[in-house]
Amino acid sequence: MSSELIKNKFRTDRLPHIWCPGCGHGIAMKALAQAIDNLGWDKKDVCIISGIGCSSRAPGYMDFNTLHTTHGRALAFATGVKLANPDLKVVVVTGDGDCSAIGGNHLIHTARRNMDITTIVFNNNIYGMTGGQYSPTTPTNDFGTTAPFGNIDKPFDICKLVEAAGATYVARGTVYHANPLIKLIEKALLNKGFSLVDAISICPTYYGRKNKKGTPVNMMNFLKDKAIDVKAAAKLTPEELGDKFIMGEFKNTQEPEYTEEYQKIVDRFKKER
Repeated sequence: MSSELIKNKFRTDRLPHIWCPGCGHGIAMKALAQAIDNLGWDKKDVCIISGIGCSSRAPGYMDFNTLHTTHGRALAFATGVKLANPDLKVVVVTGDGDCSAIGGNHLIHTARRNMDITTIVFNNNIYGMTGGQYSPTTPTNDFGTTAPFGNIDKPFDICKLVEAAGATYVARGTVYHANPLIKLIEKALLNKGFSLVDAISICPTYYGRKNKKGTPVNMMNFLKDKAIDVKAAAKLTPEELGDKFIMGEFKNTQEPEYTEEYQKIVDRFKKER
């Protein structure tokens, strides 16, 4: 990370961050900061909001308008911020548990409304901050402190979930593929509507140890070896895809955006009075 990016986009008095050694969240946070910097946006025009969890510490380090809110409710707060000031660039930083478990209903309906909010999911397949409980994205048969004999649930595919719910920009990247992740976040930020980037991260402390994934380097190499671009994946059979997961851009469409539609109602009401 360049010294200029740190000076201009971070609260340097709060650094270094307290994420565990090897955690991928710092890379995801840097990708968001770099994407905003690449777009040339004034940080006064950006509001970054989080809920509770390891990922949700990010806004505390980032020098923008920021809100650290309650567990699972970041998108509800973001909806209020966006409706109060539609000109703000509103970004939610959330974890897989924060957004798809307790916050799942907010995720579905914010996507359904196509509210102009960009959501970056720091997805490490575990509840890291609260003790290593399994989350809605923990792979079946993997272990957590609340799944000592293995997780029997099927994991959510967050991208498919929000795409079906009505999001207009949906993508997935990884913290290993850092530069492509920045580009995906840039496109998400520019989309006029609900955007989500599923940023696959790593948690060596809880998920890695509990599931014998090896060192942080081993876990990063897993992302390198198992992620395949969506265009390349389209040419392969399910058998050829095997145990790989797909990254890249899944949806990019233009549909009516909620705050603009809401303003039309306000304007019509003013004319009718």
